[in-house]
Amino acid sequence: MNRITSIFGIKHPIIQGSMVWCSGWRLASAVSNAGGLGLLGAGSMHPEILREHIHRCRMATRHAFGVNIPLMYPQIEKIMQVVVDEGVRIVFTSAGNPKTWTGWLKEHGVTVVHVVSSSRFAVKAEEAGVDAIVAEGFEAGGHNGCEETTTFCLIPAVRAVTTLPLIAAGGIATGEGILAVQALGADGVQIGTRFALTEESSASEVFKDYCLHLKEGETKLLLKSLSPVRLVRGNFQRAVADAEALGATKDELRILLSRGRAKRGIFGGDLEEGEIEIGQASALLNEKGVQTVAEVMRELIDGYYWACEALLAGLCEHMEVR
Repeated sequence: MNRITSIFGIKHPIIQGSMVWCSGWRLASAVSNAGGLGLLGAGSMHPEILREHIHRCRMATRHAFGVNIPLMYPQIEKIMQVVVDEGVRIVFTSAGNPKTWTGWLKEHGVTVVHVVSSSRFAVKAEEAGVDAIVAEGFEAGGHNGCEETTTFCLIPAVRAVTTLPLIAAGGIATGEGILAVQALGADGVQIGTRFALTEESSASEVFKDYCLHLKEGETKLLLKSLSPVRLVRGNFQRAVADAEALGATKDELRILLSRGRAKRGIFGGDLEEGEIEIGQASALLNEKGVQTVAEVMRELIDGYYWACEALLAGLCEHMEVR
């Protein structure tokens, strides 16, 4: 047991990242049932849809689960009220100022975790009173930080400025990756891409198959002037890159992003005109195919212990040679 398993009441310090149009009750409950912490993604749900997913998730698992809420959500007051009304005890916030809602949530008995992309924002999150921090590196899919700091650089930088429980995110898809960020100071991990491509994810099968065949360098962080997001190669990525190269304004970029682009791409499988978001870790999964959450969790845990044993064996061999 460590600080992450203790604070959430889970078996393994593995949190399922919340990805729009992927993170419904099936995915969240499957991760929680496998010993991790599943999160419902409020970013792609209307308030009453979120309420329904909370009910379904509660029926599908007896274990802890939470809700991720992007603070830029247009109906944020209603979403927050749904969470409190339904007795959700864990909320991950992102994409906004944690001071706005952390105090209110904690007054209602909610454990609050905030996602940051820099050590500067980690300090602000601690000052806001959050219970734990997710430090998300440049490799992550979806919306990202403008700083472009990689996970390997971000985790030790955040660890140096806060004593709060620290969860590493961005580019982590294997047991070896979990051990690596643990060595850098993380108490646990948040994994998005790998869970987004599981059987229980609500994303389109077309989206999953497409992302499972991506190679290195086929995702790109764009829209840095608006809300940075990692997009997959294709027509929409090219359209965004071309618009930015021509100096498009924020309003022009917002128009380009409208028309339900993310839903069309991730949930609907429209590879031509949809917005396809995924992390760099997708390039590590080419041989995997679509797996169940249980299979992924077993691989992550077994891989972690295998990496620990291999590292120890290597250290022992090195000591003998000396």
